[in-house]
Amino acid sequence: MRRIIIGVMGRGENATANDLQNAYALGQLIAKQGWVLLTGGRNLGVMDAASKGAKSAQGLTIGILPSDNQDGISSSVDIAILTDMGNARNNINVLTSDVVIACGMGAGTASEIALALKGNKHVILLTNDEESKLFFKKLSPENVHIVESVENAIITAKAILY
Repeated sequence: MRRIIIGVMGRGENATANDLQNAYALGQLIAKQGWVLLTGGRNLGVMDAASKGAKSAQGLTIGILPSDNQDGISSSVDIAILTDMGNARNNINVLTSDVVIACGMGAGTASEIALALKGNKHVILLTNDEESKLFFKKLSPENVHIVESVENAIITAKAILY
């Protein structure tokens, strides 16, 4: 039976302390569910924090890297997929995920959310950015789920998946 893959997307550079804390906790709870964590795989920001959280709970982590080399890979990524695709790898990130959780908001994260919605994926928004919540909810009311906590993100993911 195929394992469930949860994508956690968020800022690499300029991630807030709150985003990093949420990402770490998301990684832990995803692993505790027996799900696989998928991130952008780099040793920065939300990607790294989520991977570290999952590894702390003995979870399996996948990183979809933008480059063609192993520079900058998070030490907490088990399976690194090198794409040499730059930001185009964002489409692989979201299409491979059964559910996408956006932790925080930035331009790259917004592009991943848009690609996920275009691919008819469910997206859980865990962000304080009110404008982003309104914008994405308006784009796809049925596939955008807004939550205020890590725990609610996991509860929402379960409701989507099961």
